[in-house]
Amino acid sequence: MHDRWPVWKLALLLYVFAAAAVAINLFMLGLMMQAFGFTALSPVRTLLISIPLGIPAAWAAGRWVRHLLDEAEEG
Repeated sequence: MHDRWPVWKLALLLYVFAAAAVAINLFMLGLMMQAFGFTALSPVRTLLISIPLGIPAAWAAGRWVRHLLDEAEEG
């Protein structure tokens, strides 16, 4: 069996994309929350919040990609 990429390497590789997806979703959520009387999140605040929230999102994406790679190797 050849070398497998561990989940942490995949998560590190995917972190930028996961954090960006979190930022976009948070920004859109902030815009939708205006309907309930909340103020919208600024783009800078959204990016700052997405930095730590991108870590679990990247880990989940890494696990998902690892699962896909394992399935591809099986069949």
